Amino acid sequence: MRTTQFLMLIVILSYNTVFAQQNDTAPEATAEETKSSFRDIPYLKKAFIDPTPMNRKDGIPVGVLGTDGGDKAMILEWAKQIEANNDGKFDSFLIVHKGKLLFESYYLRGRIDLPHFQASATKAYTSMALGRAIQLGYLTMEDLDKPLISFLNELDPTKFIEGAERITLHQAMTMRSGINLSKEQRDALEKDPTQIKGQRHVQAFLEHSVPVTEASQRFDYKDDPRLVMQVIEAVVPGTAKDFIKKELLDRLGITNYKWRTDVSGLPNSGSSTNMTSRDMVKWGTLAMNKGKWNGEQLVPEAFLAKATSRILLTGDDDVYGGGEDVSKQGYGYYWWSADLKYGDKTYFSRSAQGGGGQYIILIEELDLMVVVTAHNNDNRTLQIIAESILPAFIK
Repeated sequence: MRTTQFLMLIVILSYNTVFAQQNDTAPEATAEETKSSFRDIPYLKKAFIDPTPMNRKDGIPVGVLGTDGGDKAMILEWAKQIEANNDGKFDSFLIVHKGKLLFESYYLRGRIDLPHFQASATKAYTSMALGRAIQLGYLTMEDLDKPLISFLNELDPTKFIEGAERITLHQAMTMRSGINLSKEQRDALEKDPTQIKGQRHVQAFLEHSVPVTEASQRFDYKDDPRLVMQVIEAVVPGTAKDFIKKELLDRLGITNYKWRTDVSGLPNSGSSTNMTSRDMVKWGTLAMNKGKWNGEQLVPEAFLAKATSRILLTGDDDVYGGGEDVSKQGYGYYWWSADLKYGDKTYFSRSAQGGGGQYIILIEELDLMVVVTAHNNDNRTLQIIAESILPAFIK
């Protein structure tokens, strides 16, 4: 027994020495990289792997992997394998346990200070913005079941397609508005941007879509976040852009980001944001803490519970980032969910997800969060979490 423990100690000390030598400084973007498009950023020559993340005074508590939780040797061995064979094209992996950042790593195009494209993880941030509007009293939880058009007073209902009044805010939040435009219709509308500025964007949807029926209001991963952003713009004081900055980004201490503008003139709601990996941790912490940040309730607990719940099952035929240990893919208010299996037990996970491999994964039962950035749509990230990360945090 003593021999085994001694050998394990040597392994851990060896890892500490190797990673300390390799990772004195987290990789920061050069001036040229900051101005470059993402695909032009060169790959890191050496991965940055840190089991003792630095306290950067950015509002994120830090700890020590192993001491504050997790099997250190297991995680470091896994990280070594990722570095040696990064076919998932991962750019960063961060692990938070019991509220502390215990592991931080960057690969390939990952930089600690370079906001990474978020793709559809943006939808989860849009969901948080709606929740913030509810917390401040500009909307109520009961409003989720009201017709979406009731919040938009610049529309002309005489031109609506049949069934437009059927679309509730709840249905738009779960990708079930029933709106469907052809590519040709979209292209024609965007040729003249003036006809889709502001609420005219919604007007165009409700004039040119196929009729909205009970049958058409099924899960369809398309334009619904744009409808929700219009509601935010309509009910909050000032603009949605200023509201999101003041009431969420500023409060979370997120200053190094990009949030682009949609064709309507409103903030993009379904994609087109960039966040650093550490700022993704902040969004995840807000969700993990049931809407609280530094003790202040920014988003209602009831809204967060609903937003991150499995409101509907989307099926297991095409689970993004999935594998043999990932099942029961579900959807809430722009948050995904799935069961992750390890051994004979399954763990419910909630996640913000974006194309290319962007994830904020929350596993409440283990008080565990994993943040991932990558540039590969053909990823198995949820499966990797199930088979390689979970066992390191299961006692």
